[in-house]
Amino acid sequence: QVHLAESGGGLVQAGDTLRLSCKASGQTFASYVRAWFRQAPGKDREFVGAIKWSDGTTHFADSIKGRITLSRDVGRNTVYLQLSSLKPEDTAVYYCAAGRGGTAPGQYEDWGQGTQVTVAS
Repeated sequence: QVHLAESGGGLVQAGDTLRLSCKASGQTFASYVRAWFRQAPGKDREFVGAIKWSDGTTHFADSIKGRITLSRDVGRNTVYLQLSSLKPEDTAVYYCAAGRGGTAPGQYEDWGQGTQVTVAS
């Protein structure tokens, strides 16, 4: 099992850039893909982006392309999400997930507890 710990959330202003971290520990060799999802109040958990651990290949949700960057630090076993030009509609709990890939939450076995991001207008 993989333990994931997100950090970096909080209250930010519209137009700012946000950087979230997700550090993994445990049996990470099985976590071929690390992904980010987000869930706004009253809405379903939605895919934000994913990065393939072996080579850093990324895949992003169409709705967020152009504003998102994913990177990884192999030595620190950490994935970073950078989201720019923040909008109030980016307000959500952001979750890190690990698994074999895909864009549906059910395709990921391990999840972090989430970090709240609130974008003030």
